[in-house]
This record gives sequence, structure tokens and C-alpha cells, in this order.
Amino acid sequence: MQLRAAEDLKKLVTNGLVEAGLTYADAGALSTPRRLTLSVQGLLAASPAQAEERKGPKVGAPDAAVEGFLRSTGLTRDQLEMRDDKKGQVYFALLQKPGRPAAEIVAEVLETTIRNFPWPKSMRWGAGNLRWVRPLQSILCILSDEGGAQVVPFSIDGITAGNTTRGHRFMAPDAFAVTGFDDYAAKLKRAHVVLDPAERAAHVWADATAQAFALGLEVVEDAGLLAEVAGLVEWPVVLIGQIDARFLDLPAEVLQTSMREHQKFFSVRDPKSGQIVRFVTVANIEAADAGATILAGNQKVLAARLSDAKFFWDNDLRAIADKGIEGMAAGLADVTFHNKLGSQKDRIDRICALAGEIAPQVDADVEEAKLAARVVKADLQSAMVGEFPDLQGVMGGYYARAAGLSDAVAAACKGHYQPLGPSDDVPNDPVTIAVALADKIDTLTGFWAINQKPTGSKDPYALRRAALGVIRLVLGNGVRYSLLNYIEPAMRRAMAASAPERDLSLSLKELDDRVSIVNLIDFLHDRLKVYLRDQGIRHDVIDACLAMPGNDDLTLLVKRAEALAAFLKTDDGTNLLQGFKRANNILSQAEAKDGVEYSFGPDPKLTEDPAENAVFAALDAAEEAITPAMQAEDFGAAMRAMAALRGPIDGFFEAVQVNSENPIIRRNRLNLLHRIRAICLQVADLTRVEG
Repeated sequence: MQLRAAEDLKKLVTNGLVEAGLTYADAGALSTPRRLTLSVQGLLAASPAQAEERKGPKVGAPDAAVEGFLRSTGLTRDQLEMRDDKKGQVYFALLQKPGRPAAEIVAEVLETTIRNFPWPKSMRWGAGNLRWVRPLQSILCILSDEGGAQVVPFSIDGITAGNTTRGHRFMAPDAFAVTGFDDYAAKLKRAHVVLDPAERAAHVWADATAQAFALGLEVVEDAGLLAEVAGLVEWPVVLIGQIDARFLDLPAEVLQTSMREHQKFFSVRDPKSGQIVRFVTVANIEAADAGATILAGNQKVLAARLSDAKFFWDNDLRAIADKGIEGMAAGLADVTFHNKLGSQKDRIDRICALAGEIAPQVDADVEEAKLAARVVKADLQSAMVGEFPDLQGVMGGYYARAAGLSDAVAAACKGHYQPLGPSDDVPNDPVTIAVALADKIDTLTGFWAINQKPTGSKDPYALRRAALGVIRLVLGNGVRYSLLNYIEPAMRRAMAASAPERDLSLSLKELDDRVSIVNLIDFLHDRLKVYLRDQGIRHDVIDACLAMPGNDDLTLLVKRAEALAAFLKTDDGTNLLQGFKRANNILSQAEAKDGVEYSFGPDPKLTEDPAENAVFAALDAAEEAITPAMQAEDFGAAMRAMAALRGPIDGFFEAVQVNSENPIIRRNRLNLLHRIRAICLQVADLTRVEG
């Protein structure tokens, strides 16, 4: 809320000043837990005077019209000017708007800003009507220049603006006056208040890492926690404490999550063992005993929190020892995934079947992939994940190892959720890939089956993220398989879950109209286009490759798009594209005019110009090279072979008139253009490429 409030304060005030005619050079907003500060530099001393010319009614218009115009301008009739217009004389009013002092404008803008401040949560207090996030104590508002500082006179609900503030609530509570922003910031620092949140964060991190380094340890990075802690203190004092030895056998992630969520503590790790062994807390005061009492209190509270975590951990391990990890997962049969798609157990069964089908394509053991699929959601039934939902997957890995399962299965427990976003790691273990793909494809096909697709900005089931996850898993691991072969069986199972009475022996074309595999493939292609655009591949290049057969093999599709994008960046590629488009345009116009398709093989015996013979020879050579290159999926080689067509095609169009008066020659040349088009279209649909 502090960061947003600082941005809102800056935006509302500066916009209000500019609207009132006061320009400025620079503005910056800062925040602490107890204050919002805005500094505006280079503000005009007063708004400039303004002259406005307003056109009124015609001379001789009814008195009522003239009187109305006079009321709107505040002038008298003798103050109006008469000027010639297209349709006669017209009254004009010249209005002079004098400038206003900056203090007057600032007071108005600030009062409006404070009374209408967009806090997400606010409160009223006392007898006033003002709403603020917490009771507002004071307002400091001054205009300063070379001549000194001037208090901007205004008051809101009994709070009068002044030139004084107070320092740290406990270490420097007395009021003091300031003369400008630099004086304000300097005096606050002497009064134990660091005004800049970035400076507070930097101090916390530097001090924490230095203290940990002195002990041979390291602080676990946590940017979100660092920003939060910097917003909780005005004078950060870093203290490093110990964790009771009885909790050190808890998983590192449990210790870190418990301390972060409940206590806002940073975790301190032993780099040799990877174990969390200490914590860092940030106080807001320099205590007389150097923080010993604060640390003792924090360690006492932490022990109570970690006792709960240890209780959950021990209970979960006993449950696994008693009934196994699949026994832990059995309770998911009573947990609804979606009322139209069954329980979590039903979903696991679908994922298990699909993971087994995907496994051979990613070099994973089929039975191990199925086992992993059966247990990766088991930790959703654990006490630990019930307390700390963010640990789902992580705890599953620990429980899988405790149950004696393989490292591959344990890794899949966490990895099958990945990638969670564009910057998240892509798993590369075969078992994890199989289960992760199955999990995301089941999500997509399931919600497609019940017609719960994303619309506009609404995506309540994170289907765009699931689609991007599929794309990154496939591309990141070079998976070569038709997505249709994954989606078709998954869609059938989803349909069975959403409509058990349906006859699934019917072909997919005969299934419910709500289900459209083509639509789902298109959705994946749309996500792929966004992904590839971020990689620097143009949308028209992607469209040219999407139009080719096998476009549900994403790895093949991207390989083709990358080769085409690289080819089009060369002079040969650019010029060949122009030659292709010219050939295609002439051919298309002729076919439309004649009502026939010129696809019959051209005859080299009917050539009349050496340029025609050169094209025949170049096409033969290109076809001989392109055909095996396409079979080998070597798109780069195919495009290099295609580049050799550039010169002969350019020469052909310079020397030859396609639409010859001889109909036999014309037809032969159009058939030759068809061959040019056909060979070029083997690589990509160049008709979709711009340029």
C-alpha cells in the first residue's frame, strides 16, 4: 500500500498543479510506515495570466440571448466587441484570467487530494468526516525558494498545515521545523528516520548479509520479504538469532516459509549443508541491550510457530509410514476438483493415463510416470500443505522420498507444477516432463470440454498459463510429437467426466458441439505466437509457418519459423520474397481471369528466352536440394537452396513478358510461375509474409 500511495500522491498532486497552470521540473514521492512525502522541484511561483476569447450571439439577436451570454462571461454589454463574421456582425467577449499564487493553488490541490485519496482500505476517527488509512496526525506543507520557506495555509478537519514534523516515534519524538526537502530529509535521518524505502531495503540487506558472512553463513534471498520489511520500519536495526536445535531437522522450505509468513524473518543458511540454521529479524529501534530482549522475544514466538510446523511434519510422516503416500492421496476422492469434472481423484486418474501415453515420447519409464502421476497431488491431503499451501509439490517430494520412492518420482512432485510463469525454470527430467505435460493438458482439455474458456481479460482457471507451460515444456525439451495425439485422448476422458452418459465410441467430430479440438489447438497457437514474438519472431513469419502441415508439432513449427525468420533477414530472402509475390500475383490474376489452374508441368521446349531456361535449371537444382532437406527437417538448408532462385527469377521478370500474345507460350510461362510458387510454398506459406 505504501508504494501505491506514494505513486498516487505524486500523480494526483502533480496532475492537479498542471491543470491549474503550475508547471514544475521534477517530482518524487517517498514513504515510511508513518509518513507520505512528496517533493516537487522547479515549481512556478504563480500560474500565468490567461486571456480567453469567447464568441457570442449575432448583433441584433434577441435580448435574452445576449443577456445569457453576458451572464456566462460576467461582462456588461458595453464591454463586448463587435466583429464582422461570415453572416454579419457578432459579439465577442475578451476574458482576462489573472494568475494565482502557487500557495493558493497548492492548498486547493492538496485538500482535494487528501479528501479523495484512493486508499484500498480507509477509516474515519473522531468527529470528522475525513477518511484515511490510519488517523492522520499532521500535515507539513511548505514552499521554499532562495528567499526562505513559506507555509502553505490550509487545514482539513482541524489539522492545520505547518512546517514541523517529528522523528522516530520512540527515539526522537519531539517536533522540529524544516525549511525545504533537503533539510527535511537530513533532519529526519538525524531523528532516526530513513525516508527512502530503497535506502532502508539496501541497509537491511547489507547489514544482514554482513552479519551472516561473519558467521560463515548466507542469507536466503527474498526480494518480496525485503520490500515488505523495509515498509515496516523507519529505522531498520538488523538482528540475527538462533533457531532451537530441535527444529533444525525440519525441511529448509518449511523453516523458511514458516518464518517468512508468520514472523517476517529472513532465513540464514549454512552453505555447506543447505540447512536453515539461523534467522534475521529487523527491529525498528536501537535497544539499550543491543537487541537481546527483542531477540529473546522473537525466538520464543518462533519456537511456538515451529512447534506447530514440527507437529504437522511428524504427523504427515507417521501417516505415510502407516498407509503409504498413495494412502495419503486416497482422501482426494472426497475433494471436488470441479463440479463438472469430478473429484481430484478423478483428475489424477486422467493425468495418470495421459502421462503413460506421453512417457515413451519423452524417454520416460511408463510405469514410473504413472506412479508419479498417482502421488504428485498426495501432499494436498497433508497437514503441512493445509497450513502452508505454497509448499504443495515441495512437501510431496519429501513425502515421496520418505515413502521410499525414486528420486525421479520425488522430483515430479514439485516439478509437475512448473513452469509457473515466463521466468520459472522448465523441468528436464523425463518423468517430470511426462507428468507436467499431462497435468497441464488435462487442465486445458477439461475446461474446454465444459466450455469454460478464457474470455478477454478473464481467465479464472489460469488456462493461458497452462498453455504457456505446455509450450515451454515442449520447446524447452525438444519434444517431438503431435499435440493432437495428446489432446484427443485427454479430451475424450474429459468428456467422459463431464457427460458420463455420452457414447465415447463416437468420433470426435460427432461429440458435443461445445468441444472443439481445433479451437484448443488454435488457442495454443495464439499463446505460441505471443511467446515467439517475445523471442523476436514476427507475427507474419509465425502465421506463414502455422499454415503448413504438422503445425501441432510445436518443436517442428518453431524450427521452421526460426529458419524462415533468419532467411528473411538476408538480402536473398528479401528479394526472393518479392519475386515470389510477383509470380504469385500474376499467376493468381490469370487463374481468376481464365477460370483455370495453371498447374500442368511447364515444358522447357517451349522457351523463347535464355532467362526462361535459367529458371528451369534453377528450379530443377532447388527442388533436388529442397526435397531431401525438407524430409530431414533441415529448414535452413531448404531455404539456402531456395535462395539460389533469387537471381534467375529476377532475370526472368526483367527479360520475359509472361502474358505473351501466343497463348501456348503464355500458358507455359504461367505453368512455370506455378512451379516457382509450389517450390517456395514447400518451405512456408510465403503469401502470409508481409513485405
